[in-house]
Parts: sequence; C-alpha cells; structure tokens
Amino acid sequence: MATMGMGTPLAGLLSSCESKIPSTADSVILLFMAGGMAHTETFDPKKYTPFRKGMEAKEILSTFPSIPTRLDGIHFSEGLENIASVMDKGTLIRSYQAADLGHILHTRHQYHFHTCYEPPQSVVVPHLGSWIAKEKGPLNPVIPPFINIGQRFTVGEGEELKAFHSAGFLGSEFGPFLIPDPTAGLDAVRPPVGMDYKRFESRNQLYKDLISAGPMGEFGSDYQKESLQRSMEQAYMLLNSPEAKAFDLSQEPRESYEKYDTGGRFGLGCLLARRLVDQGARYITVTTEYEPFFGWDTHDNGHTRLKDMKKMIDAPIAQLIKDLDQSGKLERTLVIVASEFSRDMLTEGRPDLKVLDQVEVPDIVEDMKNYGMHRHFTDGCSILMFGGGIKRGHVFGKTADERPCKTIENPIKIDGIHQTIYHALGIPADKHYEIEQRPFYTTPDGKGKAEFGLLTKG
Repeated sequence: MATMGMGTPLAGLLSSCESKIPSTADSVILLFMAGGMAHTETFDPKKYTPFRKGMEAKEILSTFPSIPTRLDGIHFSEGLENIASVMDKGTLIRSYQAADLGHILHTRHQYHFHTCYEPPQSVVVPHLGSWIAKEKGPLNPVIPPFINIGQRFTVGEGEELKAFHSAGFLGSEFGPFLIPDPTAGLDAVRPPVGMDYKRFESRNQLYKDLISAGPMGEFGSDYQKESLQRSMEQAYMLLNSPEAKAFDLSQEPRESYEKYDTGGRFGLGCLLARRLVDQGARYITVTTEYEPFFGWDTHDNGHTRLKDMKKMIDAPIAQLIKDLDQSGKLERTLVIVASEFSRDMLTEGRPDLKVLDQVEVPDIVEDMKNYGMHRHFTDGCSILMFGGGIKRGHVFGKTADERPCKTIENPIKIDGIHQTIYHALGIPADKHYEIEQRPFYTTPDGKGKAEFGLLTKG
C-alpha cells in the first residue's frame, strides 16, 4: 500500500467546505465487533434450527432461539437479553451492506469500514475518528480527541491493522491514542519503570530537537512536524493533569465496575469509554479486537464461541447505554455497535457475487463444531445506533427470512453510515482538503449522503 508519511512534500492542508449544519452530537463511541458478527445469530434472528447429527447445512439459519426486545414484534438472538432491554433508546439497522472488495479479508473490510475508502490508496487515509478529531477539535484540551481501546498490533495481520489506525495527511495529533488494555490506564505513555521524571523530560526535549533540527527535520512538511510535536505535548500534558484519573479504573466504585467486568478487555473498555466521555473525549473506539480465528471470526465451533462472545458484550453495552442515558450524556453521545460484515453457513460474499470459499462446510453436519455461521456474508448486516440525534425505538431496513438472508429493504452502505455520523456532528458532506493537487473528501468523491431516516432531525 502506498503511503504518505513525513517525507511527502506537503506544505500544508488547504481546507474547503460550503455548507454549515447544526449538530445533534458532541461525542462518538464505536463499539466494534471485529471478525464478522453474524446478523442471524445476533440482532436479526431467523428460524431456529437446533443441532442434530445428520442435519443438512442448508437447513441452518439461526442456531439460537429468538428473544423479545423492548420494541413490539422485534426479536434478538438468545444471549442478548440486556441489549434487547435498551432498544427503546436507539435504532436497529438491519440492512447494512458491506462492500464488494474481491477476495474477502477482514483487514481490508475493516480498513474500508473505518476510513470509507477501499484499499489500497495512494495516500494514508484518515480514520473516521481522525476526521472527527480534526474537524471538531477536543471537547477538553487535555483529553485526546481520538482514543482507541482494546486493539493490539502484536497479533496476526498487525501491519494491516495499523494501516487504518492513522490520521494520515491530517497530522499525528489527530491519530489514535492507543490503550490496548483498559486496566493499564496511561501506562502506554508513562515513563518506563525505573526512569525518573527528570530523565523523562530530558528525553522529551531531545525528541523535540530531533524533530526540528536533527535527521527527522530534513523530512516532511512543517505542518506534519508541528502536528507530531503537538501530539507529544498533548500526551505530556495529560500525564500531569487531574483528568488522568479518568483512565484509572480502580477509581470506579466496585458495584459499577462489576457490571462491566465480563472477564475480558471489552467490558472494561466500555467502562473506560464512559469515564472518558464524562471528561470530554470526542471519539472513542472500543473493539473486541480482531485476531485471526478468534472472537467473532467463527470459522469453526461457531455456536459455542458465539455463546462466549455474547456473554462478553451483552451486559457492558447495555450498561453503557443505561449509564449515559441516566447521566443525560446519551442525548449528545452517538453510540454505534457494528462489525465489518456478517456470516452465513453457505454463501461467501453475496448471492449475486459469490467469491472464493475460505472454509469448507460439509453438506451434512455430523459434528457440533460445524454448527454455526462460518462463511463471510456481505449482503445483510446489523448495526445498532443510540443517542446523538438518532431515533429512539426505530427499526431501519429488512433482510429476507429465508436463505439467502440478504437485504431487501432500505439498503445502506458505508458512505451512508459515515455521512450520517458526520451530519450528527455538524460536519458537512462537502468537507475536503487539497491533497496532492486533488480534493480529498470525508467520503469518496464527496458523494456520500446522510441517511435522514435514522435521525430525529433532517
């Protein structure tokens, strides 16, 4: 993938937009179900087909019975009872269609979901969070405007994951502040064990000198170097601020902590996101973390592993919505639950554009490990949205009840999702920068349009 780094002769950013729109949201929390969350096993259940030896794979639509939600006639899959209980506070999208990117790879689709651009690109494309950080600025100058919780880069496809965790041409100060482990707080930017602050400050000054006058000073535009320096200064300022306590989960009352603690990093990541929004965070991603063949990446033992994934996410997501609603923060905080694509037992890709199968599914299921959703399905995915100007108690779109369980009403794609988020934040669709003598928009060619059917106000 071609990149634009410090060495690109970019003198600065030329910004342009014509329209102005009022905002309904101040902050965004994206809860990302990395790995491919099957819609028929979560928020869009179909006919329940219990396991029996010798069953045909084509019989299997949902491997869990359905449960009622707070919305009349709308059901979720068993194991999501807590999220079902707060659906009167948000919108359920059942018609998201992931892109056709050829051979399906998780990191390609995650790149597309988070940037709205199909890889590869000739420049480093800014992450959604970086656009928001740049255009809206910090709500609190001490709190990083873009925070990513729960993602490591030491697992498989680490370099591919790094490709979209970037502010690109917008500058380093708008890149993600990474917190791989929510229980570790600010450890990622604290001085190493054994290094006193005097030595730490000395190294910080040396780093400044290297950027401005040393070997690094020979590369990159003044804009990029100044942005890199500001990112370092922001981290340094945070370490010495009272707001740093927001990152310390030991400060949370035990009763509240336990409501979020489901045994993994995701639940406590939701708790940390709530604490940081209280302190003025602008954009936060909390991820279940993509690691090949783990989590939602259910190429085998799908039913069994989905039980564990639901236990991980159900209580924390619902508690986050309840807490934000009770404090009054939900009104101006947009919370999104999404995944890069869905899954199906039989179809890889979409019915009318099938791609190479990446897993073998037997026609006759004899073993429990083959009971569940294995293949990557892009033609019908579920997304939840709460707060920040999103309609309450609303359902948008529909998928077919029989295989292929594809979108049949109100399809929405990634540019529509992104522009709906930007619209809620008051960022116009024609916002762009001049990069390498061409306009670069928040969504490709500036053609993305907000889906006003999701919003309380047009």
